[in-house]
Amino acid sequence: MIEDRNFDDLAHKFAASIYGTAKGEIRQTVVWQDIEQILFTLSQDKVLNVLDAGGGLAQLSQKIASKGHRVSLCDLSSEMLALAKQDIIKNHLIEHYRFIHCPVQDVAEHLPAKVDLVLFHAVMEWLAQPLQALKGLCEQVKPGGIISVMFYNYNGLLFKNLICGNLNHIEKGMPHRKRFKLQPQQGIKPELVYQCLEHAGFNILGKTGVRTFHDYMQDHDMGDFSFEQIVAMEQKLCRQEPFLSLGRYIHVYAQKTI
Repeated sequence: MIEDRNFDDLAHKFAASIYGTAKGEIRQTVVWQDIEQILFTLSQDKVLNVLDAGGGLAQLSQKIASKGHRVSLCDLSSEMLALAKQDIIKNHLIEHYRFIHCPVQDVAEHLPAKVDLVLFHAVMEWLAQPLQALKGLCEQVKPGGIISVMFYNYNGLLFKNLICGNLNHIEKGMPHRKRFKLQPQQGIKPELVYQCLEHAGFNILGKTGVRTFHDYMQDHDMGDFSFEQIVAMEQKLCRQEPFLSLGRYIHVYAQKTI
């Protein structure tokens, strides 16, 4: 049975294994392109109130804060918040932040008002009821505001297992393998995320596949390429079908119309 995951026990390992890797760099690069478009749509030289929900180490929201915006960083893990705070202080951004130690489902109790932008990145796949959490966060966005959601893509997980020949695992429903502690607990079907956003009164502005081919490369020593070429090709393909829908993660952002 899936339960909400708290990363107190793995905060340091998570920081090194997820963000300090080629996978993390590709993810940050392609998603930041979307964030720049979001900020252009929203800011018009005004200071935005941003909620980084389940924000972990706050890599992307720190880049947003560095542009003068205010960020509320929420996380279930006190260890992740402590690591984030250290990094935020080191980067001289502490005056732009407030810290909220709670589940994302309870964050409304700690917000004084609706926000201009919600970041909800790589959290849904760790929750028992991901769509319910997404619906709750949609309610924290003010009219005209934007929600930015990145989730572990069910289709990407299925495709990866197909090309690896894990057919027995697929036939069992691809249950989470507990020995892989940093592998997300479940894949989220994209159509369910899109429907949830639209039913909540949002207009989808953009979709991006995150790592559309990198994770499927069978032997990184055989090809003739550089890492810079991989990043450039990911940027080229990430918003085109069929590559977008095969991303290991999908980033979707949508604007509240009501």
